[in-house]
Amino acid sequence: MIINGEGHVLGRLASVISKNLLEGEEVIVLNAEKIMLTGSKEWAYAKYKQRVDRASISNPRDLGPKYPRRPEDIFRRTVRGMLPYKKSKGREAYKGLKAFVGVPEEYQNAEFQEIPQAEFQNVRKGMELGEVSKLLGAKF
Repeated sequence: MIINGEGHVLGRLASVISKNLLEGEEVIVLNAEKIMLTGSKEWAYAKYKQRVDRASISNPRDLGPKYPRRPEDIFRRTVRGMLPYKKSKGREAYKGLKAFVGVPEEYQNAEFQEIPQAEFQNVRKGMELGEVSKLLGAKF
């Protein structure tokens, strides 16, 4: 299953994808930087900034917790939160997920599958995941 993330809401898309992953399907998400977050810009930045800061405030030599800054990694982390990744079933499902910024050459002519229940409609406030990533300091 190949999905174009442009114009889809983060949580809705992640929940649909996590269900497909648990059924054993391989999922590829393109244009991860164009996935939409609902809510105000200030709220979204504060939420993700707090997570990144919590991960980096502890001793830098510690092994965790770590929180990603890049849009495809934030998306993968969101999907991981919807999977039982501490169990073998969840770990295997998580390995079936691939996310990319933009569209790589091998997927240029691929046919994308639509997910109508995850589309960004009738929402007043929102911003792209790529904008939040840039505010957090990601370079992509």
